[in-house]
Amino acid sequence: MSLSIKEKSVRININSGFYGTIAEIGGGQETARHLFQAGGASNTVAKSVSAYDKSFSDHFYNEGKPARYVAEERLVKMIDYEYDELIKILDDKTDRRFFAFANTVETLNYAKTNQGNGWLGIALQGSDRLKPNKILIHVKLHENDTLLQQYSLGALGINLIHGGLFAGDDPRKVLLSLTDNLGTDRVEIDYIYADGPDYKWVDNRLLNLMLVSKGMTPAIMFDETGRVRQPGEMLYKKNVLLMRGYFRPINNLTLDFLKDSLAIFKRDEDYKPDNTIAFCEISLKNLLQDDEQLDEKDFLNRVNLLNLAGQSVMVSNFYRYFKLVDYFAQFKMIKLRIALGMPTFDKIFHSSQYTDLRGGLLEAMGILFQENVKLYLYPYTDMNTGEIIYPADDHFKDEYKLLWQYLIATRKILLLQGITSSQLKITASYISKLIEAADENLSAYLPREVAEAIVNEKLFGYGKSMQQ
Repeated sequence: MSLSIKEKSVRININSGFYGTIAEIGGGQETARHLFQAGGASNTVAKSVSAYDKSFSDHFYNEGKPARYVAEERLVKMIDYEYDELIKILDDKTDRRFFAFANTVETLNYAKTNQGNGWLGIALQGSDRLKPNKILIHVKLHENDTLLQQYSLGALGINLIHGGLFAGDDPRKVLLSLTDNLGTDRVEIDYIYADGPDYKWVDNRLLNLMLVSKGMTPAIMFDETGRVRQPGEMLYKKNVLLMRGYFRPINNLTLDFLKDSLAIFKRDEDYKPDNTIAFCEISLKNLLQDDEQLDEKDFLNRVNLLNLAGQSVMVSNFYRYFKLVDYFAQFKMIKLRIALGMPTFDKIFHSSQYTDLRGGLLEAMGILFQENVKLYLYPYTDMNTGEIIYPADDHFKDEYKLLWQYLIATRKILLLQGITSSQLKITASYISKLIEAADENLSAYLPREVAEAIVNEKLFGYGKSMQQ
């Protein structure tokens, strides 16, 4: 059973052996308030500050330069500044370990026209007093009341400080304690990042995967270099092209689909190379093994190979496509395009998938085909004749035909026609057989860098069938 917020605050003040600073911007001094009300704060708090005025904030944390105030960059400058101040002022006066906690938050405004969200972070003295370990998180505040958001913010701050001071040797333990005394309906943690001399063993991709697997957020994102990114910042004022798959591994056909999709996207008036991101999205259920456990090594292999192929990656716990689209709708992005195959479309275009919705198929399609969303639909090959099959009106039963015709007429669905018949014969199961057989023909179906990595690192059971 987890400790209450008051019990954690008392333990921080009395038993932690740390001494440090609390700096909070935007949501009041909610974290500091818990520590002061618990008693014994003089044992722990060297300074508490709220640089609420933007000029003061810039003076202390950005050297007078304009910048975004609720951003990771501002948070890092806050904890760096406060930790450096502890060293400058107190280093020769105490041998106690130092910490610096900070947050920069936007709570609900009076008109309730914004999404409460913010950044929280802590710098912790570890093996190197001058180079602290750092844990940063981004949180969304879901409550529809400013006071409730402020309370959640204070509780979250205490959870982060308590986790850092008492379990800071393992960021995974800190992560698991972040929502103590808080429900995921109240707060959503969609990003965590750990760095420092004692965290070199930490893989932030796995740390963020835990956020999805533990239900703290529905989705995480990595850029094409493999760096974890906070979704809101990565998607801000961007066009998005999305393709879902197993990607075990990514193959040439997938890249051709993405290339063909981008060729269509480029004709859009809002398209610019620097404002468009292509994602390869993996559903969490596609990462689970037969025993319903996550294979972390397998996950990292998929992400590494996607990055080798120049792709950004998204992992989500969405099973149905309309839920995936609804997730993207919350961001200030421009347009969303989803590339998918005909067999998948047949499944999502059937009323049997939506018996739990009052509006059934029409409700799901209404959410899926929002104003800025289109589907890029690619054909399939008849394995018996080799013929490329493009969907036509007669493919659909009477009760679906009119809806299909409407979506085609309004260009909510566009057909991809630049793929040859021979390419469409590539399947994930066929490539898996080539990998397990260590077949030299594998390189014909995969990007060169991906094929070389599989062979050299013996990934995905390479050569397995030859050893049996």
